[in-house]
Amino acid sequence: MLSQTSSTTSWLPFVALTILMWGIYGIFLHKGQVAISPTDPSNAGFKAFLFVGGAYFLIGVLAPLAMLLIRGADWKMTGGGMTWSLVAGVAGAIGAFGVIMAFSSKGSPSVVMSLIFAGAPLVNAAVAITLAKQWSQIQPLFVIGILLAAIGGYMIVKFKPAPVAHPKPAAAQVEPTKHA
Repeated sequence: MLSQTSSTTSWLPFVALTILMWGIYGIFLHKGQVAISPTDPSNAGFKAFLFVGGAYFLIGVLAPLAMLLIRGADWKMTGGGMTWSLVAGVAGAIGAFGVIMAFSSKGSPSVVMSLIFAGAPLVNAAVAITLAKQWSQIQPLFVIGILLAAIGGYMIVKFKPAPVAHPKPAAAQVEPTKHA
């Protein structure tokens, strides 16, 4: 197992995979929400989220279970580790639910996901620094980075592309039928 201080970069492909998957997540989720229930659009987000939950079960439960079985892992786990892992899962699920609610409230995927991916690192940094009690070690460039991220979030909302106006289809002209 690699330590966090290892100089190897064998973890980078997994970071790239996560960036790719999370980058397309909101777009695909919105497409699913729009397409899932044309007759009941007010509940489309919740219907789409049911399938997200199914995917979480398949990937988040069955895949690690298979890996643990294949690797012959012991089943000893600490209460603290299980609790924090469950809290992390709840936070992730609530975040995914927040995405659904944002889309259901007419948020566009480009803006919603951009704000999430700009804001989440700010929250991550603040919580990590607080838990590590490192606020006294903050460097000026870190503060500048936080400010630039906040400015970037503002610019995404302020200068987002205007929605594309789709022309309404012309009404089909029906020719009168000729009776012989």
